[in-house]
Amino acid sequence: QVELVESGGGSVQAGGSLTLSCTASEDTFTYCMGWFRQPPGKEREGVAAIDTRGGTRYADSVKGRFTISKDNAKKTLQLQMNSLKSDDTAMYYCAQWRNRCYGTGNLFRSDMYEVWGQGTQVTVSS
Repeated sequence: QVELVESGGGSVQAGGSLTLSCTASEDTFTYCMGWFRQPPGKEREGVAAIDTRGGTRYADSVKGRFTISKDNAKKTLQLQMNSLKSDDTAMYYCAQWRNRCYGTGNLFRSDMYEVWGQGTQVTVSS
């Protein structure tokens, strides 16, 4: 069973930056992967995701501020978050699809993700 381990969360002031990392325990890293978040009292939502060929999808609320990237050799997924806002405060989760995928249309379908990390907290103070 693949395990995903997130790191890099923390507290930052509005306007600041953080980089989240997610490392997989097995060589399934060519599968589609994504970052989701769950703000306090709200439902989980897709933030950024990447398909097998490197195609990406971003939530409208983070476009231009967040960048997702994947290093298959290092089995690491990253989320660079810039210009953070208080609305970005949430628990952030790394997740992996059950297989490879091509195209970005379904990347925010949480039911397609088979493996989830434990989450890392991001808190942005204004």
